[in-house]
Amino acid sequence: MNKTSLRISGVHYDTLKKHLFPGDGLEAVAFAICGRHREEGKEILSVRRIVPVPHNTCKRAKYQVAWPTDILAQFLDEARRYGLGVIKFHSHPETFDEFSDTDDESDLKTFSSVFSWLEDGKSHGSAVMLPDGRIFGRSIQRNGWQPFFVISVIANDISYWHSETADTHAASAFEAQIQIFGAGTTARLRKLSVGVVGCSGTGSIVVELLARLGVGAFVLVDHDTIEERNLNRILNSKRGDVGKSKVEILDQAVKAMGFDTRVLPLKMNLFTPIAVRAIADCDVVFGCMDTAEGRHLLNRIATFYLIPYFDLGVHLASDGKGGIDEASGVVHYLQPGRSSLLSRKAFSLERVRAENLYRTDPKAYKEQFHAGYIEGVIENSPAVAGVNATIASLAINEFLARIHPYRSCSNSDCSIIRFNFMETSIFREEEGDPCPVLLPHIGKGDVDPLLDMPALSN
Repeated sequence: MNKTSLRISGVHYDTLKKHLFPGDGLEAVAFAICGRHREEGKEILSVRRIVPVPHNTCKRAKYQVAWPTDILAQFLDEARRYGLGVIKFHSHPETFDEFSDTDDESDLKTFSSVFSWLEDGKSHGSAVMLPDGRIFGRSIQRNGWQPFFVISVIANDISYWHSETADTHAASAFEAQIQIFGAGTTARLRKLSVGVVGCSGTGSIVVELLARLGVGAFVLVDHDTIEERNLNRILNSKRGDVGKSKVEILDQAVKAMGFDTRVLPLKMNLFTPIAVRAIADCDVVFGCMDTAEGRHLLNRIATFYLIPYFDLGVHLASDGKGGIDEASGVVHYLQPGRSSLLSRKAFSLERVRAENLYRTDPKAYKEQFHAGYIEGVIENSPAVAGVNATIASLAINEFLARIHPYRSCSNSDCSIIRFNFMETSIFREEEGDPCPVLLPHIGKGDVDPLLDMPALSN
């Protein structure tokens, strides 16, 4: 079974669709250069840059398109220098959802040139966009081609197009869910691998809900162990679990459900190459951390590897008299190439640097810096389980709304969802301007050092 996948950001998808369907009913063509991520027999190609082939340089017809071969010189040297992948995109204006004989001939000619130029023996690819925006495609090696395992587009709506029939194990357990979201969405969830970073109060609820929705696999990242003060807010934890790792407890809970869900529990900090590469494999990631440094790193991973990222936050402020002045929560949906937590001012780079110094050299950082649940009064066991559950549920529903749009408003209006518990009010905010810090890293995939961060060098 082919395990090569293709990922496309919404930014590049919009560029492709506009170029491939200019409105004249004729085929068009574009190329993409892609970053790579390889792990245990799998490979992910993530689009870094689109190279449209100008319409006026092509011979365009209703069922075929030809272009000048010298267009390849624009990017093949760059691909060879950095080990990048090459994808040819073209359109089928008549909704013909398979490769034609003409397409086969074109790909044989194009990629024989690509392989000769690059001399790398690595996989590349060819893809077709249909008028409704769907994409199908194949990875191409020297000895032939196979359908991509999955093609994903991370935009306001999240699309996953799998080549394989989804696992139907335990389908009866999801019968009620199928009635709401349909068999297609339920089957799609069985194919997805979900990363959850931070497996405490909010993270444990996210895992519980996603597992019962039928998600096929998890990567759980948290370096911490269960403490007695955690027991009132970490789902599935018991007094006898004190001292055990949080990821171990959630691993056991998911497996006990009996859905044959695969779980990779990583008892480690996200700031390790193993954790970064494991999250890079995931189809979607949920961040349930309270540090700016960790959230910024996860946003960076999602940008390099083109992963949809849902960031969850809970904030309580004490009045110093046994009550609270503020109780609120937020869910950020983050697309690679769009705004980031940093550009949305969820935190500052100064705070990220301060937390990094505190983590790596606490002696150099004299003043303790820690973002916890409560500001103003130290409280080791805040009663926040209900607050956490509300925010976790909002995040899960936000995810479902993007893979199966069902609400009356557009997903483009809901990049940020804020809940004020004091006022029982929900507010939504639309997408902001692209983040200038992360935008240059879109789709880079594996680089050395990892994420362009010397601290993550192997």
